[in-house]
Amino acid sequence: MKKVLFTHSFFYKLDYKQWKFKQPYPPLGTIFAASLLRENNYAVSLFDTNLKDTPHELLEVLEREVPEYLVIYDDGFNYLTKMCLTNMREAAFEMIKIAKGFGCTIIVSSSDSSDHYQQYLDHGTDYVLIGEAEITLQKLLNELQKPSPQTEDINGIAFKNDNRTHLTGTRPVLRDLDTLPIPAWDLINIDEYRQIWMENHGYFSLNIATTRGCPYKCNWCAKPIYGNRYNTRSPQKVVEEMELLMTKHKPDHFWVCDDIFGLKPGWIQDFRDILKRRNLKVKYKIQSRVDLLLQEDTIEALAESGLETVWVGAESGSQKILDAMDKGTKVQQIGEATRLLQQKGVKVAFFLQFGYLGETREDIQKTKDMVLNLMPDEIGISVSYPLPGTKFYNKVKQHLQGKANWSDSDDLDTMFSSNQDREFYKKLPRYIHKVYRKKRGILKLKELARHPFRLKWKNLRPILATLYYVPSILLDKFKLRKYDSFPG
Repeated sequence: MKKVLFTHSFFYKLDYKQWKFKQPYPPLGTIFAASLLRENNYAVSLFDTNLKDTPHELLEVLEREVPEYLVIYDDGFNYLTKMCLTNMREAAFEMIKIAKGFGCTIIVSSSDSSDHYQQYLDHGTDYVLIGEAEITLQKLLNELQKPSPQTEDINGIAFKNDNRTHLTGTRPVLRDLDTLPIPAWDLINIDEYRQIWMENHGYFSLNIATTRGCPYKCNWCAKPIYGNRYNTRSPQKVVEEMELLMTKHKPDHFWVCDDIFGLKPGWIQDFRDILKRRNLKVKYKIQSRVDLLLQEDTIEALAESGLETVWVGAESGSQKILDAMDKGTKVQQIGEATRLLQQKGVKVAFFLQFGYLGETREDIQKTKDMVLNLMPDEIGISVSYPLPGTKFYNKVKQHLQGKANWSDSDDLDTMFSSNQDREFYKKLPRYIHKVYRKKRGILKLKELARHPFRLKWKNLRPILATLYYVPSILLDKFKLRKYDSFPG
C-alpha cells in the first residue's frame, strides 16, 4: 500500500491578521482529498500546517512516515488561499525542497499553483493539479503505479518532461458531491483547535462545506479551483456530517464555508426541516448575497434552522461601483436584507472593498454612510486586489506596479496605479473600522443607559474602547486630509 503524506501551505502564524483573530479552522479541502484516497486503498497521513511555526517541522514527519508521495493540497474552501499570499507560497516552496531531499514525488494542488504552475514546477514540483483536484489526484496516483505511466492522458495536470512543460486538458468539475466520502476528520488534532477557540472566544467552531463554486460573475473574484459552476451536497448528507461532528467533537458552532450558501431552490427549507426532524439544534454562520437572501421565505428558513451570522458581499455603498464590479446587487437590497435579518435575530456582517477603479471621494463617503446608517454587527474591509484570470485583473494589468501578490492578508497594498497612492488605501480601512467601532460603542452606551441592570462585560468592552477611538480617529483624520479622496 503506497504511503501518501498530505499537507497544505497555509500557516496561520505567517499571517499576523488571521493569527490575531485566533479563529483557526482545519484544512477541509485537504481532508476531503485524503478521505477519497484512503477509500481507494492508499495509506494517508497529514502534516497540518495551520498551527505550526515553520515549514521545517515537516522534516520530522517525513522521517517518521517515509512516504512515497508528498501532496501539498491546499484548502480551497479557505478564501485566503485564493489570494495567493507570498508568505504561503514561500512556505510551499520550502516544503517542496525538504521533501525532495527524501526522494518524494511532489504533487501540488492550490489556487496559487493553478495560476502559477510554472513557478511550482521550477521549484521541484513533479505534478501540479489544475482546478478541482480530488479525482485528478486519484487518477494520477493510480497511473503512477503502472510500469510505464502515461500521465499526459490525465486531464487537469501540469508537469515537466525533457525540460518542457506539459499542460493537459481541463477536467470537468465534480457534479455529484454526495459521491465523495466524509472528510477524514480523524487526521485532525481537534483538541488543538478547540483549545485555541475556547481560550480566546469561549466556544468552539468547526467548518463544513455544503457546496462548491459560484455562478455569479463579480469581475474581481477568482475561481481557480471550483469555477463558475455551482454544485451542492444534499441537505441529508450535510446534516449527517454535522451530526457526526457534534457526536464526536462537540462543536458549539459551525462555519459553513461555501462561497454562496443555499442558492439551490428549496435547499435551505429542506435543510431546516431535516434538522427539525432529527431534533438537532445548531448555530452556524454563512456567506451569501443580499439579492438571494431576499427571495421568498429564505431569511425566515435560515433563522429557523439556527443561522447566527451571515456575511454578505456589500462591497460598496455606491451603486456606480457595484455596477462597475458586475456585482449584480443594489444598494437598497443591502439595507433591506440587513434590516430583515436583524429583525429575525440574525447578525449581519459586511465585506467591504475600497480602491476599485473609478472610486471617488463621493463613493467612499457613500460606503461610510451605508455602514454607519445600517450598523452591521461586523465589518471586514479590503482593498481591490487583482487576481489572475479575472476581468478586473485584465483591466489593471498594464498598471501593476511591480508587486503581484500580498505577503499576508493584512498587507492591503494597492498593486495598481490609481488616483491615490498606496498609503491612502492602507490607512483608509483602519479609519473606517475605527469610525464604525466608535459608533458601536456609543450605541452600547445608550443601551446601557436605558437598561443599566443588563450590564455585561461583552457590552462594556466596546464602550470602553470608544475612549481610544475618539482621539485615534482625530489623529487619522489629520493624516488623511492631505488626500483628495478622503471624505472627512
